[in-house]
Amino acid sequence: MENVVLIIHLLLALALIGVVLLQRSEGGGLGMGGGGGGATAGRSAATAMGKLTWILAIAFITTSITLTIIAAQKSAGSSVLDRITDAPAPATEEAPALPDAGDTLLPPSAGDDAPLTPTAD
Repeated sequence: MENVVLIIHLLLALALIGVVLLQRSEGGGLGMGGGGGGATAGRSAATAMGKLTWILAIAFITTSITLTIIAAQKSAGSSVLDRITDAPAPATEEAPALPDAGDTLLPPSAGDDAPLTPTAD
């Protein structure tokens, strides 16, 4: 059941994206600039693409709520904290051995016997 609703949900999402991209641009994104469009011009006549967008949006929200309800029913009676306490304790690992003094990547300190600059002999 969950897989069927999930597949329908994904198809609705793709269809909704396609319908929105196919619609004519009104210009003046978010009602700014572009003069006279958007919220200032009043409500325009509903087109077939606009109605289809509303239908797909309502169906998408419905499948979203349905998936949420199904997921809540599947997890009823169990808690994340219950799963954590039931899990076995992780095995302790020993810290890796420190490298020898000659294998270090740090430059020698001022107190070391090694010269700081190479000498040409």
